[in-house]
Amino acid sequence: MTLEFAAHPLFAAVAAFWIFGAPLWLWRGVRSRHSRLLAAAGFIVLIPPALAMVALPPRQVLAVLGLVWIADIAAYAAGTALGRHKLAPSISPAKSWEGVAAALLGALAYAIIWQAVAPQLAGRTTGALWPAYLGGAALLCAASIVGDLFESALKRQASVKDSGSLLPGHGGILDRIDSATSTLPLAAILMSWLVLQ
Repeated sequence: MTLEFAAHPLFAAVAAFWIFGAPLWLWRGVRSRHSRLLAAAGFIVLIPPALAMVALPPRQVLAVLGLVWIADIAAYAAGTALGRHKLAPSISPAKSWEGVAAALLGALAYAIIWQAVAPQLAGRTTGALWPAYLGGAALLCAASIVGDLFESALKRQASVKDSGSLLPGHGGILDRIDSATSTLPLAAILMSWLVLQ
C-alpha cells in the first residue's frame, strides 16, 4: 500500500476542513480563545501537506503548485488593477472578488493547458470526466484562496504583520506556502481518484 492510499482518510478529513471547516471558522472569526482549535489547525496546516508532497509523484506536486502560483498571481494582478469589491476586508483588505474571478480563470486555463501537454492526463479526462477535471481545478483554486485567508486571519489574531523574517519582503515562510498547505491534501485525493478512473 502506498503512502497516498494509507493517508487517504487523513487527506479526506483535512480536505473537509479546508472546504467546510475553515470557511465557517473564517466567517465566525478566528479568536485567541480558540487555543485548542488553533493548535489542531497548526497540525492541519503543516503535517498533511508534507505527507501529500511525499505521497504524490514530483510531477504532480509541481503541477498542483503551478496551479496555486498561477491562481495567486492572477488574483494579485487583477485585484491590484480592477479590485473594487472586497472579499474579506476584516481579514485581508487587499483581496477582492475580482481577484477571485481572475484566480479561477487562471487556474482553469492552467488546468486546460496542463491537460493538453500531459498525454497520460489527456486520456483520463475525456468525455464526462472533463467537467469533473475542471471542477477539481476550480476546487483547488478555492482551497488555495481559503488557505491564504486562513493564514491572514491567524496573523491578525496574533497581531503580527508577517509570519516570520526568514524571507524579507515576502511576509514569512507561511505567506509563501499558505495556499499550497490547503491544496496539497485535497490534490492527493483528487489525483488518486483520477488514477482510479
